Parts: sequence; C-alpha cells; structure tokens
Amino acid sequence: MDILQAPTTPPSNEQLASWRQPTPLLDYDHATIQTLVQRQGWLLLSEYERIGAVYNFVRDDIAFGYNASDDLPASQVLADGIGQCNTKGTLLMALLRAVGVACRFHGFTIDKALQKGAITGVAYQLAPRSIIHSWVEICSTGQWIRLEGFILDRRYLKALQSRFTGHQGPFCGYGAATPNLQCPPVDWVGKDTFIQKDGINHDFGLFDSPDDFYAQHGVNLSGVKRSLYAYVIRHAMNRNVAHIREKL
Repeated sequence: MDILQAPTTPPSNEQLASWRQPTPLLDYDHATIQTLVQRQGWLLLSEYERIGAVYNFVRDDIAFGYNASDDLPASQVLADGIGQCNTKGTLLMALLRAVGVACRFHGFTIDKALQKGAITGVAYQLAPRSIIHSWVEICSTGQWIRLEGFILDRRYLKALQSRFTGHQGPFCGYGAATPNLQCPPVDWVGKDTFIQKDGINHDFGLFDSPDDFYAQHGVNLSGVKRSLYAYVIRHAMNRNVAHIREKL
C-alpha cells in the first residue's frame, strides 16, 4: 500500500523545537530516564552516534514482548523492560527527545497475520483483524528517517532466522513482515529501518506525539477484552515469545 511520505519542505525551527518536547507519554523528564541518559553518556556523542546508541538500546535492551497497554508512558516501558512496536516506539521517542533529536509519530494498522506464531490460541482469536501499529520518524541531517527495525530484539530475531533458515522470499509471522528474514534492514546506518512494514494495511498519517494519536484513535482493545488481555492473556504471550527466544 502507499504510505504517506514526509513533505520535502524543511520543518521550521519552531516545529523542530516542538518535536523535542516532553509529553505525558514521552516523559523523558522522569528521574529513571534522566538517570539512564546520564549513565549511558549519550549526550557526549555526535548526533549520528547518539541516534544509534539510543536505537540499539531500545531494540536490544528492551526485549520484544507485550505490555499491559499501548498507551503507556516511556518510563513505564523502561521499567517493564519489554515492549512491542507502539510501546518501544514511545520509549525510543522519549529517549531521542531527551538527547535533542527531533522526532514524531507515524500511525498505522497491520494485519494480525503478522503476529501469528508470536501470538497463538485464544490471544490470536481475540486480537482485532487490524492491529494498531506505529513507527518513529526522526529529523537528522536535514532529512526524515523512518525507524521501525527496533521492534524485535536481536536475540529474538536471530532465533527466528535460525528457525526459518531455509525460508525463501517474503516472510510474515512471529512479529515480522519483511522481504528477507535473513537480512532485514534493522541496523542503524543513517537510513530507514524496517521489520514489520510489509504487514501494514492502513495509514493514519503523522502525529506530533503518541499522545495525540491515542487521543484520536484509541488503543487496540477496550472493556473486558482489555482487562483480560492485561491481566491474563499477555503473560501467556510473553511466555511464548521467551520460549522462541530461548530456543536460540
């Protein structure tokens, strides 16, 4: 499907400043996030190195897994130590803004077939056909760069690659939708990174923050389903994901 591209007109200084501000979800002024930034020494790096260090931290130190909800603040995602596209994206945005990198939110939905294998049984049946998805867009060296390849931690991705080592052509399932599972563009080299892009089935467009997106479009589940997911189902999902990772 066609995905909205960033306008070619450079953003104003006012826009860039607004894309570096904290929000209730991008709460990089929280003590745990400020401590992390100082401990990692990210502010001492060049912008390119800062982006890469933050990106790698969110990709690999925050394991792929399922939080209680999509609309959690970054400090809670950090405390959880796990996340999926939306929650890891919130943490990535908060950390990027904390180190002075302007970024914004791009919202989508993906077909739930992308999650089959990572999500099984009743959990898969309860999941909506189209699941809210997002990636992070950063403004660096005068251009917009799309970051989505941070969703699957390296150990989990390597486990998938080992499990499906003989697979040829496009791959969809277990949290990935990519033309080549053995060589997906997930490393920071100053360009777009993707791991679920080929599963996108609807584009909601660009938002200044995840707060703005969730205020307009909500989250994947509500009511009884949301409570059942948060307190019961996601724990079984996380055990399944950990089992896949441990098979490496």
